[in-house]
Parts: sequence; C-alpha cells; structure tokens
Amino acid sequence: MSEFGKLDDAERATYEWQMSVPGFGERGQEALKQSSVLITRCGGVGSASAYYLAAAGVGRIVLAHAGNIKSSDLHRQILMTHAGLGSSRVQSAARRLRELNPHIKIEAVESNVTDENAARLVGSVDLVVDCAPMFEERFLLNRESVIQKKTLVECAMYDLEAQITTIVPGKTACLNCLYPETPPAWKRRFPVFGAVAGMAGTIGAMEAIKSISGIGEPLYGRMLLCNLREMTFRTLKIKRNPACSVCGSLTSPSGEKD
Repeated sequence: MSEFGKLDDAERATYEWQMSVPGFGERGQEALKQSSVLITRCGGVGSASAYYLAAAGVGRIVLAHAGNIKSSDLHRQILMTHAGLGSSRVQSAARRLRELNPHIKIEAVESNVTDENAARLVGSVDLVVDCAPMFEERFLLNRESVIQKKTLVECAMYDLEAQITTIVPGKTACLNCLYPETPPAWKRRFPVFGAVAGMAGTIGAMEAIKSISGIGEPLYGRMLLCNLREMTFRTLKIKRNPACSVCGSLTSPSGEKD
C-alpha cells in the first residue's frame, strides 16, 4: 500500500459515520486512505463503483476509460453529464470525483485496458475493480492480476442480472478458471438498466473496501448471483481449476499447490 499518512481532522469529520461501523474504525479508514485502486472502465458499473470508493476515502483511484460521452451513456453512467456530451468520459468522471472528495487523488487514463498497458496499470495500484464490458479486457486484467498477485474484484451484469466475485491469486479461482474462453454470444452492446449496473458497481465497491480494510467476509471462493427480474440473490462456491493456463501453477497461501 502507498503511504498517504494519518487522517486529519477534516477527514475524520467526513468519514465519522462509516468509522462507527463495528470492526472498521479509524484503522480501517486509514487502510483505505493508504490504498490505491484501478477501476476500468467507469461506465454504468464502474461509475457507481468509483463514486462510492471515492466517497469512502480510498486514497488514490486510477480510472481507465477511452472515448467521449454519448447520449446513450447517460441513462447509466452517473459520472457523465448532458453538458459534457462529446467530451472525454474519463475526464468527466475524474472531475466529478474530485468535487465529491477533495481529500483523495484521482488519476485519469484516456485508454481502455490493452495488452500494451495492462501490466503498467495493474502494477500501479494495490487492488483492481474490473468493470470492463469486453472479455478481452477482463482476461488481460485477470492475467496481470494473477502475475502480480493483486486482488481483483470482478463485477458483471447483463439485462436484469449481475454477478460479483473477488479473486485472490493463489487462493481463489481466477476469471480464466470460470471462463476459459469468451462466451460465444457475447456482444459489446447488451440490454442494461442503470440501476442494475449501479447495484453491481456498489457491491463491487464494498468488496474492495472489505478486502482493503479487513472488515467482513469478501466473496473469496464465492460468486454472488443477483436476478432483479425475480429479486433473488444467491451465492455459489467456485473452485480453482488446477489445469488453468493462467493461475494453475500458483501455490496457495499455505505454500501448497491447489
């Protein structure tokens, strides 16, 4: 984790309600302040995740997202505005997060995750929140998170469904264990309500907060499945694939190969 120092009086005043959560306290808040998180991208899911991680006081947030704001973004991407149509998505997101919380550092990267920048982006932070819509980007983030042994929060949604899990290399299944190949019917454009995307992003933000601060039980080795059409929620146990081409050679924290 990066060293950003202790909390000052202004920060204590900002975060006093969440510091009253049992098991969190000032120690948990300082852990957030001293942490850095990559969020890619900052669309419907990523905007919500970024908003609540910024509000919670994560010390440094790196946003990676290419392109300019379109009208079709605005029903779900809460960090974009009508006034910003035609301007940079990631700069709009960064500006609004800085307005929300001036105590933290926001870095805007005008690019999606690529084979050329994945290692650098993952290497610059302590934890990754993956909100990319395309599996090509997700696989790159997963690969680099495994190589660099960085925790990866996976947030995904489609239609009125969402799924979230937290990947700890060497301890849990990685994305490649679950999806060895891109699902054949997956397309860039898919049906989405902003509220469903926002729910996935905020749960992902809470997973990141839990992983950083040590509060509660993150979704290690479990996947949360949400069906908002039926309003049902369940968790599934997921296991590593010993033959996984990405994480199969890693050992568990006990030193034994799974």
